[in-house]
Amino acid sequence: MEKENILGFDVSTILASTLVKKIFDDFNKNISNFIVNINPEIVTKNYKNNKFKNILNAEKYQIPDGIGIVLASRLHRGKIKERISGIDLMNLICQKSINYDVKIFLYGSKDGIAEKAKEELELAYPGINIVGTCSGYLDEQIVVNKIIDSEANILFVGLGSPKQENFIIENRNKLKNIRIFMPVGGSFDVISKTLKRAPNWIIKINLEWLYRLFQEPKRFFRQFNLLKFLFLIIFRRKTYEKN
Repeated sequence: MEKENILGFDVSTILASTLVKKIFDDFNKNISNFIVNINPEIVTKNYKNNKFKNILNAEKYQIPDGIGIVLASRLHRGKIKERISGIDLMNLICQKSINYDVKIFLYGSKDGIAEKAKEELELAYPGINIVGTCSGYLDEQIVVNKIIDSEANILFVGLGSPKQENFIIENRNKLKNIRIFMPVGGSFDVISKTLKRAPNWIIKINLEWLYRLFQEPKRFFRQFNLLKFLFLIIFRRKTYEKN
């Protein structure tokens, strides 16, 4: 599969529709995949962390989850054509899952949010099979046991980065029935309608990050990661390219 390397992180160049098809082709072959979200914040915080980079790069699929990643590709004449947000890919997977023998588990966010997200997904995709939910505040071993007991084979983890990625990395071998692992950040909050997503026209002009900033002013200082990311991409890309 064709990929680009951005400050040491591999990023898949395929379109979302092709990606979903490939994910379910693997699902049918009983191949387990950890769908990695690559965005400017993850890159900026971890571009010197070779261990973390190597773990994520070893996976088959890394999605360009952030307009900054797309812009970095364009700046260097790359082939990444579209942003694939975590919530959009999650919805595509949920929609596609109806045609397969799939059991889904939602783990993360505050008490009651994952359960409400389950209810909204069941309304949006009649026939979807969500077999369990857990808040992000339970003991990790309790969560692992609940996932195992549910016999789920798709797991969405909404704990925020890097906690969600670390949960998957540390527990993947215990969750042998899961064939699709995907970190989804704050997607449960949006799907449950606890938090309103930006209107489509804002999403289309790639200003969803700004809309979220107005909704959650506490995210203000996180936006400095985007400025740092742009600096690294423009001035120091070669210094931190993958070895």
